[in-house]
Amino acid sequence: MATLELHLADERATERLGTLLAQTLFGERAAIEAAGFTLALTGDLGAGKTALVRACLRALGERGPVKSPTFSLLEPYVVSSLNFYHFDFYRFADPEEFSAAGFRELFGPGNVCAVEWPERARGALPTPDLEVTLSVEDRGRRCLLEARTPLGAACLQRIRAGWLEPAAGSAGA
Repeated sequence: MATLELHLADERATERLGTLLAQTLFGERAAIEAAGFTLALTGDLGAGKTALVRACLRALGERGPVKSPTFSLLEPYVVSSLNFYHFDFYRFADPEEFSAAGFRELFGPGNVCAVEWPERARGALPTPDLEVTLSVEDRGRRCLLEARTPLGAACLQRIRAGWLEPAAGSAGA
């Protein structure tokens, strides 16, 4: 499916991408209410997965703390009439832990599920709509976005269009 590669020069660029992701989720709200949305976030420790989710949640209106769910496994939010579930499966030793935790029922209509370390639940998770791979480079982060479903492709198209628009004071692609 479709891909988009970006260079995130600094924290402001990550925040810009998070804001575009939030605008995209809001713009595709009807489809998400009907089918749900799964966002897979891969990358090494410190690559910016939680920072991207935090920026997205802030842009969706979340004003409370947005912390990494590394120890709790799940941080739930209600934003823009959507349930937003932020997962972190770093501590999973086996994909069966996903099923045993009872998380499967949270993936579906009306829910956005952002999953850090999805490879730790490989085979148990639904196909992500959009996969984001972050990697640290000498100057910033490399970000590869890959659409895996038609909804993911629609979201990627919105993100691409928004990224290509000039943004005052932000780092570009």
